[in-house]
This record gives sequence, structure tokens and C-alpha cells, in this order.
Amino acid sequence: MIPFAKYHALGNDYIVIRPEHAPHGEFTPDQTVRICHRNFGVGSDGILFGPFKTERGDFGLRILNPDGSEAEKSGNGLRIFARYLYDHGEVSGDPFTVDTPGGVVTCEVFEQGAQVRVEMGGVSFSSAVIPVEGEDREVVNETIEVGGETLTFSAATVGNPHCVVLDDDPTEERARALGPLLEVESRFPNRTNVQFLKVMDRNTIQIEIWERGAGYTLASGSSSTAAAGVARKLGLCDDDITVNMPGGVLRIEFEEDFQAIMTGPVTRVAEGEFYEEALNNL
Repeated sequence: MIPFAKYHALGNDYIVIRPEHAPHGEFTPDQTVRICHRNFGVGSDGILFGPFKTERGDFGLRILNPDGSEAEKSGNGLRIFARYLYDHGEVSGDPFTVDTPGGVVTCEVFEQGAQVRVEMGGVSFSSAVIPVEGEDREVVNETIEVGGETLTFSAATVGNPHCVVLDDDPTEERARALGPLLEVESRFPNRTNVQFLKVMDRNTIQIEIWERGAGYTLASGSSSTAAAGVARKLGLCDDDITVNMPGGVLRIEFEEDFQAIMTGPVTRVAEGEFYEEALNNL
């Protein structure tokens, strides 16, 4: 039996599994796919694999996507992981650090776990850092052709890559139609997350999300941070931005040099065990 805990952050649900409970200390990509499958497994938008010891932070974390790939960073995943550590008595209300492949972040849990604040780090628009093919530049207000449309986009990274498309009417249908094409567009060598962004006013934006390795997503912390960063970079928003998504609302605050702080809710759903048999292919 393999113990797990399940949480959601604005409808973006993750399973937390400790490495010592995984067969041979890890899951293969095929096993990750099985666990996340909503018919053949427990069902989730990904696995938070941790905590484990690391020299760079208080806790180490890997983020496994439902297609078997691995994400560098996840804002919602980090909030959920912080809440999990709080619920299991491994942290208190004091700030602590989590080491991810996308960088070390500082987390703080408050309101008895109902809200979590994460210092997401700096938003970069550098093509070399994101990465985006072509000459070294800030990728801002460029055009791209997909699905018979010419879109205006900016690219950003908060430890993982994002393509933010300005859109007067972002919808789930557009995210599902164009997101998969943008995710694998050749100028994004590591694939990319995609957001369709509408600026409502100086402090409010709306986004629809296609997540690399996961597909259409109700909410995303890193996507919210990237989209808010682009809105601020373009001069369309100020430093304190409310991000509206189908799953709910996050707050993104910016300090100097596009250092971003994300605050939002986490909901505890269930804890239980699943049989190792569920990892087998039919």
C-alpha cells in the first residue's frame, strides 16, 4: 500500500507522495501517468514528490506531470506542498524554504493552512533564460502564427517557461484549441506553458491556461505569476495584481526587479492509500 494525501488549489489538484513510500524510491514516467489518470489511478493534475533532504533548502520537492514529464516549478504545487508540511507538523507559521528544480522559494502558511504565501522569485523575459529560440533578447510583444491565427505574445520564466498571449476574449475553447499548438511550437525548445491574458484594469487580469504536460488547467500559480509579470512589463498593470481564473483568484505582488509574491488558498481533500497493483499496465 502506498500512502498519499490529496489537496487542491483553486481546482488544480495534486497528490503528495513521500519518496520513502514509492517502489524503489521513485516512480517511472509510466507509473506517474497511471497514478494521475482519473480512471485507472487516483486522479490528479500531478504528483508532489517529497519532502527529501537537500542542501539548498529546508525541504526538497519534485513536481511530476500527469504525462510522466517533470516540471521545474509549480506555484499551486508549492502552496499545496507547504500546506501538507504544515498539516503534518513539519513546519509552523514561520517562513521556510523549498528547493525545486526551478529554484529555491520561501513559503509561509497562515490562517491555519487555508492561505499560503510563496516568494516565487524573479520573472525574467530573457530569451536565453526562458528559453526561446533566436537572438538574445527580451521576448516582449512578438508575433506567432498557429492554428491559422497571428497572435501577439510575450514569453517569461519564473523557473519554468511561459508564453503569454494577449487576448480580448480568453476562453476555455481557445485555450484547448491553441494551447497544444503553442506548447510544442518550435521556438520553445523545452515546450512551454500557455496563458491567454485579458487585462481588466490596472490591478486585475483574467487568464485561461494550457499547462505543459497537463493540458487545460483551472488555475496555476506559476501561470498567474508569469501573466501578471507580462501585464506589468507591458505597463498595463501596477504592482499588486488580482488574477482571475476559472478555478478562482490569486494575488500577485511585485517588488523590485520583478520579484513576485503569490498568495492564495489551499484545500485539504483526502488522505489514504492505493495499492501498488494500480501501477501495473493492463
